[in-house]
Amino acid sequence: METMKARLSTLWVFAMFNYLYCDVLALMDSGYLKQVLAGSVGGMQLTPGFLLGASILMEIPTAMVLLSRVLGYRANRWANVIAGSIMTVVQIGSLFMGRPTMYYAFFSLIEIACTAFVVWYAWRWPNTEAAPQPLPGNIQRLQPKI
Repeated sequence: METMKARLSTLWVFAMFNYLYCDVLALMDSGYLKQVLAGSVGGMQLTPGFLLGASILMEIPTAMVLLSRVLGYRANRWANVIAGSIMTVVQIGSLFMGRPTMYYAFFSLIEIACTAFVVWYAWRWPNTEAAPQPLPGNIQRLQPKI
């Protein structure tokens, strides 16, 4: 179980680095930066409410880095399926807003693949907590003699 927790947490870290680096590169794009400074990107107003919504959205993968490590099997599995699905759908949807740059499309494809893998791994995660555990040492169960 710890291997799957580590795998999911690592995928969320990888997704986060891609989200962040895409945003860093966007700030080097003079056309995008001018729009940000004007308070409107692709026709969307960068209001405090919009920025709060974007903050909440980015808190999902941030929280999943930790939650993937600490939640038990059932909650962990469902949290990863739901969070991964949300982030995958949002990222796919973002590609249809305006005209994405080549670097944005590149990072988006990686982010979509990463969060889709999160969903796939979590969905296929077998319940190892429910599996019978072997007895410690050489202790064997007593079998009745027939």
